[in-house]
Amino acid sequence: MLNKDTQLCISLSGRPSNIGTRFHNYLYQKLDLDFIYKAFSTTDIEHAVKGVKALGIRGCSVSMPFKETCIPFIDTLSDSVLAIDSVNTIVNDKGHLTAYNTDYIAVKNLIQDNFNDTQMSVFVKGSGGMAKAVVAAFRDSGFTRVTIVARNQQQGQALAEKYGYQWRQDAAGQQADILVNVTPIGMSGGVEENSLAFEQEAVNTARWVFDVVAFPSETPLIRLAKQLGKPVVTGAEVIALQALEQFALYTGVRPDEQLMREASAFSRL
Repeated sequence: MLNKDTQLCISLSGRPSNIGTRFHNYLYQKLDLDFIYKAFSTTDIEHAVKGVKALGIRGCSVSMPFKETCIPFIDTLSDSVLAIDSVNTIVNDKGHLTAYNTDYIAVKNLIQDNFNDTQMSVFVKGSGGMAKAVVAAFRDSGFTRVTIVARNQQQGQALAEKYGYQWRQDAAGQQADILVNVTPIGMSGGVEENSLAFEQEAVNTARWVFDVVAFPSETPLIRLAKQLGKPVVTGAEVIALQALEQFALYTGVRPDEQLMREASAFSRL
């Protein structure tokens, strides 16, 4: 039952979805937590963030196009934000707003849990906001042999230079130990949903394949890698882990793996 002490968490997005709402509210119910989660859109990010503080809203998820424009209105920026100049989570502690980026935290944890040889070569395909989180996470995990593969020369070179790596326009005929897709290639409903983010020969010679695309959880790239017996990291793992980190920051509770899988599956229905 809602009551005067129920804590509110929200999301701010240009195009709200039901994923976060279903994920968080599912866990609140299962764990009997006195919280509720609601998605919002806004055209005034300054006053929206100030409203989080003024109204005592406990937590706020931030999506495009507000991940950078919200920064001036935050009291404290965590290391995860400073690493990539981007926010996806705000926590309100009695009127003090602290910003985090749980995408970066999740990717860094997955890198450190799966890739134990920092001398492995890495191709990161993409140059957008999530690519920045991935590249920063590799840098901060000690990887030195990273190449940004991006068709957009200006963005690709800027991303590579920011983190001290190399850029190339395509990966045709090239090989790397770890292949990471951070583009929409393979995403459900996209024009390239049936395409491979990397050539089959590159997948044949890779040691690991990592696809940040979460829908579907098995993209053409992941399916091919599995068929070839390659270990993989999927976008479904990223989205579940970043949501777990966000949930723990809001509530102080860390659900077990089984409950997380249930909530993640429910959120995508």
